[in-house]
Amino acid sequence: MLEISDHLAIPLSEIEFQAIRAQGAGGQNVNKVSSAVHLRFAIAQSSLPAEYRERLLARRDRRISGDGMIVIKAQRFRSREKNRADALSRLRDIIRSAAATPRARRPTRPSRNAQIRRVDDKTRRGRVKHLRGKVDV
Repeated sequence: MLEISDHLAIPLSEIEFQAIRAQGAGGQNVNKVSSAVHLRFAIAQSSLPAEYRERLLARRDRRISGDGMIVIKAQRFRSREKNRADALSRLRDIIRSAAATPRARRPTRPSRNAQIRRVDDKTRRGRVKHLRGKVDV
């Protein structure tokens, strides 16, 4: 089980892991061992609560594909176990971020004083520009 919070956990059977070869430096080891991990998590088929799924699917995150699949590639470490733990940690962070409900925005209006100040600044600026014109003699 992947613990998201005190009252939410995901069974590991819903998470698909695939070992792949890591990119970058690593000498001979990088060519022989598949130490990087691809994590795939289907949001729509998961046991997450409905509001979590809706928020995750609505997010604009490059790690979430168009068909609602979270794909994480972990290759920071040299061992597969550490990369697997890193991928799970990153998945936990994504789901936790969807747990926070966004606060509703209350539209505000500028105060009367702020409106007066704005108009005064505009007229003052217009006067300065007017004085830059040609001088009639």
